[in-house]
Amino acid sequence: MNIHRTRKGVKISVYEGQKKDRSAFDFIVRYAEPFKRERTPKHIHLIVDLYLKWAGNKDLALMLRDHMLSVFQKIRPITYFPPKLQVFTSGDVDQFKGLNGFGEYDVEFVLVVSELLMIQEKTNYPLGSMTQAMYSAFGKEDIFGVISAASFRGQVR
Repeated sequence: MNIHRTRKGVKISVYEGQKKDRSAFDFIVRYAEPFKRERTPKHIHLIVDLYLKWAGNKDLALMLRDHMLSVFQKIRPITYFPPKLQVFTSGDVDQFKGLNGFGEYDVEFVLVVSELLMIQEKTNYPLGSMTQAMYSAFGKEDIFGVISAASFRGQVR
């Protein structure tokens, strides 16, 4: 089910998930760039992209990180499908557009996909947060620890 189409034409969709033991409202986020196959974004893709943006504009990338942490605090678990964006506005994109020249993804994509992953995480793991730990460590800890957290495949606590 289509949730958002970016200004660049990237279609961001969700599908019912497999983790019914975690939540009846689990979902999978997928995206398709124009004329490309659909893919599943993961935390590691977003954090690596943020490092690329950081290399281009450190101050603005740190502001984006802080924005992401504030979004995480506002997100609530869902009891419906499909999910709806809870915080995202087009004004957020404009605020960080200076980062669009760096990394693989534009800011609109990063904001929308990150928010959906946050909703997914809070719905499935209300007591734990890999996302919050990952963004909190960005710019403060070494890259190894942050990338390790982003690629963690075990149980979230």
